Amino acid sequence: MRIDHSSCSAIALLLALCAMASACKPKERGMNGADTTMAGMGQAASSTATAGMAAGSTATAAGSTAAAMGQPATLSDANIFALLDEVNAADSSTAAQVMPQLKSADAKSFAKLMEGEHHALRLQGQLLAKKLNITPQAPANDPLPAAVKSEMDALQGKTGAELDSTYISQEIGVHKAVIDLAGQWHDAAQNTQLKSLITKAGPVLKKHLDRAEAIEKKMQKTA
Repeated sequence: MRIDHSSCSAIALLLALCAMASACKPKERGMNGADTTMAGMGQAASSTATAGMAAGSTATAAGSTAAAMGQPATLSDANIFALLDEVNAADSSTAAQVMPQLKSADAKSFAKLMEGEHHALRLQGQLLAKKLNITPQAPANDPLPAAVKSEMDALQGKTGAELDSTYISQEIGVHKAVIDLAGQWHDAAQNTQLKSLITKAGPVLKKHLDRAEAIEKKMQKTA
């Protein structure tokens, strides 16, 4: 079985969003040890994601996308709530769409996990936004819809083992990028409850990444 790393455009767009977020990132300030760990995990994931890009042209594309869309001066809490909702909705819905077509038990189990846990994370964000009376508002030039479409396009037309490997590969890249984004959004957030929400999501995202990487290694051994 061949692990497909060729479709990286969705990841490139997510990394472009990382560049947007870092433009408004204030000086790091940890409320407690857990928050510092979350920020550190984001920095480590950023390095891993950058190193993991197979072709230099992909990283260049990410930078070009960020430059083309411009970089906002700030991300408000309303922006961050909207972006969190988009990320969780995308991973949950993608999993639901692809699950019936997946072949291996590992890939199916992973997709089921993504559908359930990202839906739960989304609900937590929606409830907190309602509690705080904050209406989520996507930032200008939000690249996430295009990133989601890119991921779905990469999966389109693939079946069997090729679909399994492409889905898992995409999820590894996306989770690395999202972990990095979460660390940056944590630092940009003003509300302490929003910061706490992001911190609590950190271990869940890391668990997803570890699970996907373990599945990919298993696929490589049986190739």
